[in-house]
Amino acid sequence: MRSARRTLLALTTAGLVVTGLGATGAPKEAAPAATSSAKHPGKPGKPGSPTGPAKPLAGMRVLISNDDGMQAAKPSNSDGLGLYELRRAMCDAGADVVVMAPWQVQSGKGTAVTNGGVLTAQQRTTLPAGYEKDCAGTPSGSPVFGVCLAEGPCGKDTPSATPADTVKLALRGGLKAKAGWTEDPDVVLTGINSGPNVAASVNDSGTVGAAVAAIDQEVPAVAFSAEGDAGNTAFPVATYRKEAEFGARFLAGMRHHRLLTGKFAVKVDYPDTTNGEPTRAPVWTRVGNGAAVFHDYAQKNNGDSFDITLGLCVGKPQTGGECDESRADADQTWLLDRNHITVAPITWDRTYGTSVDGRRELRELENYVKHGAPRA
Repeated sequence: MRSARRTLLALTTAGLVVTGLGATGAPKEAAPAATSSAKHPGKPGKPGSPTGPAKPLAGMRVLISNDDGMQAAKPSNSDGLGLYELRRAMCDAGADVVVMAPWQVQSGKGTAVTNGGVLTAQQRTTLPAGYEKDCAGTPSGSPVFGVCLAEGPCGKDTPSATPADTVKLALRGGLKAKAGWTEDPDVVLTGINSGPNVAASVNDSGTVGAAVAAIDQEVPAVAFSAEGDAGNTAFPVATYRKEAEFGARFLAGMRHHRLLTGKFAVKVDYPDTTNGEPTRAPVWTRVGNGAAVFHDYAQKNNGDSFDITLGLCVGKPQTGGECDESRADADQTWLLDRNHITVAPITWDRTYGTSVDGRRELRELENYVKHGAPRA
C-alpha cells in the first residue's frame, strides 16, 4: 500500500446579475510554464489523428470550472492552480476556453446549488504569474470569471457560488452574456482538483458535482482530479501539468472517436508524480464502495458543539464498516495503491436499478480507455 494512503483527501475531495467588474489582486506566484453542438456526441476534430495535428482541439469550445476556486494564491496550490494548468493545456491544443469558477474554495459542496440572492461573474484581469499569456488569440479571449454570491463587486471575503452554480449560470445565459457564446460549449471540464476524488468522496466532490450539473443539461463533461504529495497537503505543479497535458490528449481522442456524450460524465484521477513511481496507464474503473477518509465528529467538553475532523481508513481491518473496499475494479485501489490513472463513468441518475442509458457509448468509451487512450 502506497504512502499517499496515509492522509488521503483534503476534502474534495433566475434572479441572477452577471457583471464584469474590476480585477482581483494578483495571487502568490505560481511556477511558470515550460465547433460542434454539445447536444450530440462530439464531432471529430480537424483532419488527422487525435495526436497528429498540432491543434487537435481546434474549433472546440470548452467551459472550465472546479471546486477549488480561481484565486490560486495559496503556497499549497490547493485553491485553483490546477484550473490554470488545465486552461493552458486546452488552449495549447487549439480549444477556445472560458473559465467560470467559484470565487472561493468550495471543496465538498457536491451538487449543492444556491436557491436565492444574486450571483456576480467577475472577470479576473490579472492572472497568476506564469499564466498571463496563455490562451492569447482565442476567439473569446478566454476570460477567467470568479462567481460570487453578491450583487458585486466580489471582494476578499465575499461568499462564493457553488461549483454547480457556476456551471448552471454559464449554461443558462452566463456564457452568452460574458463571452458571446450563443450555443452550449462542446464540453465542460472541471478541475484539476487538489486531491483525488475516489470512492465515497465522489458523493461530496464539488468537482464531480459541477460535471453532473453539465450533464443535467446534456452537455458532455469530464472531471479531473490529482493526488497531492505523500501527505496530500501540497499539490505539486508537476502533477497538475502532467494531468493537464494528458487531459488534452485524452479529450482529443474522445473527440476523434465521437465519444463525447451528455448521457454520463467521465471522472479522471491522476496519481502523484513526485513519489518516485512511474505513472501507469489509464484503467477503466468503478467508484469504490469503501472509503479512504470519512467525516468524523468529536464532541467538545460534553456540550453541544462538535469538531469536524477527518477519519482515516488506512490500516483499519475489514470489519464490514464504511472503510471496507470489496470491488476489484475500485478507483481508489488502482489510483492509490497501484499508481494508475483511473477513469470512471458518473451519472446523475440516482434511481436504484435503473437501466443504463447510453450503453453503447459506455462500451465504446471503455474500449477507448483500455486500448486507445494516451498511456500517461
